Amino acid sequence: MPIGSFARRTGLTSSALRFYADSGLLSPAETDPVSGYRYYSADQVARAVELRRLRRIAMPLSTVETVLDAGPGEASRLIDEHVAKVVREAEAVRRKAALIKSSLADVPSVPVATLKGPVLADAIEQVLTATARDPGLPVLGGVRVEATPEAVTLTATDRYRLATRTLVPAEPTDTTWAATVGGDELRTAVGEVRRSMLVRCEATPDGIRFRTANGEARHCRLLPEEFPDHRLMLASLPEARTRVTVSKRRLLAALEEHPAERIALHVTPEGLRSPTAAREAQHPGFPLPAAVSGEALRISFELPTLHPAVSTAIGPDLMLDLRGPDQPVTVRSADRGDLTTVVMPVAHDRVA
Repeated sequence: MPIGSFARRTGLTSSALRFYADSGLLSPAETDPVSGYRYYSADQVARAVELRRLRRIAMPLSTVETVLDAGPGEASRLIDEHVAKVVREAEAVRRKAALIKSSLADVPSVPVATLKGPVLADAIEQVLTATARDPGLPVLGGVRVEATPEAVTLTATDRYRLATRTLVPAEPTDTTWAATVGGDELRTAVGEVRRSMLVRCEATPDGIRFRTANGEARHCRLLPEEFPDHRLMLASLPEARTRVTVSKRRLLAALEEHPAERIALHVTPEGLRSPTAAREAQHPGFPLPAAVSGEALRISFELPTLHPAVSTAIGPDLMLDLRGPDQPVTVRSADRGDLTTVVMPVAHDRVA
């Protein structure tokens, strides 16, 4: 087929096909010796389409040629290596851009608070477990930061789980400030924040700047979307009907050994047990001894929702406030209240 027809079938322009032919990546099946017209065969379509797709992910020509001529396993490995390199380079550019922005003389900043770096890093990682990647609701991928002279509170929610932690500033300010910070930026900032004994938090018009003890600054952008009204949700929670105090280590081990993606917990005066686990497999983590006050009930969870709430909790013992089988459950430390997670249960008929 002539080059124009081949271009339409493959999504490549005629000029691109000439370039790839001159590069040796996709030579025409035949070239007219008199007119110089280039002709392609139908069995070249697949290679041309793959070539176009690889170039769209910014793969260099030398790597494209290797991928096209490699087997499926080697091609997949090369694509993964290329993507990892692009991500690293993009992150490096993002960091450099943030430093440039933070150093601009005309960008004002307001001191928000000074916090202990390791404590702030732990808090960021803990609440980030309650974020979600939702293209329709990008704000669910962020963390709400609320600062007063007395405290700094971090909150995140994915609609099925809400995590909030309150920190006491090492050096308080007179500033009251609130905004939603991008979760991806916070994840990349955690390492530097953790290595600094004190971190100075400064608000800018479009972000928050974490300035470490060595003078380095990490800028995290703000999300413009409105954060869910989590305070109203927390204030509207009914009183707990049942309170359970249980060992974090033993409950976490039981969840990790559970054979299904969903789990039903029976709360009795004697403690916690899971009839699903006992029926399906040997499960040394159940029954669990626990201190229980209030009425007995059965409540069910998706493990990917409950497990992060338990694993990030602070302290050796957890306190679970249960409001009913279809009401949110509050998970927090039995002796420290600065990290609280609210978890939504699921209907019993969804549990295997």
